[in-house]
Amino acid sequence: MATNPMQRKARNSFLLGILVTLILAGAVIAFLLIQLKNYREKEAEEQANSVKVWVLSQDVISGQVITTDMLKQQVTNKALVPSNAIGDMSILSNYALTDKEGNEVITEYRNNVATLYLVKNGNKQELKSEEGTDSYYVETNGNKQYVELIESPIIAKVDMDKNTLITIDMISKSDEKVTDDLRNMEYNMLILPTQLQSGQYIDVRLSLPSGQDYIVVSKKQVEIPQINGIDSEDTIWIKLTEGEIITMNNAIVDAWKMAGSQLKVVTYTEAGMQNAAIPTYVPTREVMQLINDNPNMVERAKNDLIRRYNEHSAVVRSEVINPIINNNGTEGEDNLKTKVDESSANSRDTRKEYLQSLGGEY
Repeated sequence: MATNPMQRKARNSFLLGILVTLILAGAVIAFLLIQLKNYREKEAEEQANSVKVWVLSQDVISGQVITTDMLKQQVTNKALVPSNAIGDMSILSNYALTDKEGNEVITEYRNNVATLYLVKNGNKQELKSEEGTDSYYVETNGNKQYVELIESPIIAKVDMDKNTLITIDMISKSDEKVTDDLRNMEYNMLILPTQLQSGQYIDVRLSLPSGQDYIVVSKKQVEIPQINGIDSEDTIWIKLTEGEIITMNNAIVDAWKMAGSQLKVVTYTEAGMQNAAIPTYVPTREVMQLINDNPNMVERAKNDLIRRYNEHSAVVRSEVINPIINNNGTEGEDNLKTKVDESSANSRDTRKEYLQSLGGEY
């Protein structure tokens, strides 16, 4: 069929439009494919350069125990992350390990494989685990010696803000080991600093009227009980081992028998960075005998106390504390009875206030 010029022109315009549309569509598709390819390459590059790390989900202060609920995982650029950043929670778990006697467990990495070592008496021995069990042992002359491991609390060395990336250098193991004989003790007879707060670390010191000053227990995290949301004015809680409990009791009796003596609390300035002070107070011979015969005491702690007594009892007790107590005579015994009665009354009053705050009756 013959077509007139107008029809041919319309058909050619239509075909040209289709061709242009196909060309534009092809260009758009090609552009999109290039963009998709670039996006995938960029995404792959970012994934290759990214690493998962653990950051704080809240602010912490120096010396505060860091628990897993205070951490959150975050993806960040590998180039911005220190080499000792904590990306695997097992690093934190391994770092927290000690044996039951308090000997350190260290982790060394070779080809991204972690190997545990027990450091005891200056010697490093590899810790091996039996397949399919949680049992660890070291080998000595071909013989297996099993080791019971515990986790020490992990604390912040310095104050850190929320979203701070955690590295090994920012944390340390707490001096407070979770042992079978650890107990939460309440004391209301200590002289407290005016600005003492829960979470701070303290030493308890016995100051004598003659000027001598002895550390009874060291670097204990304090908790101040509250009644109706108000901190107690004279009562604190601290976690002590069996030997520390007995030693504290002896120090309390000594303080009450010596007029002018003080059993006081002092705080650490940077608990996360400062090591625990070495206790210098020596209990009486009778108390040491009790400690030596006590089956609840951890053997290492018992040996430390016995060594301290043997090394310092002649000076601390024989030459300083005992003469002051003897000079006080019956006055010291009377003061002891009075102070015991006052402490018991304080405990009853505090307990009564607590029960009343719960709406109970006493």
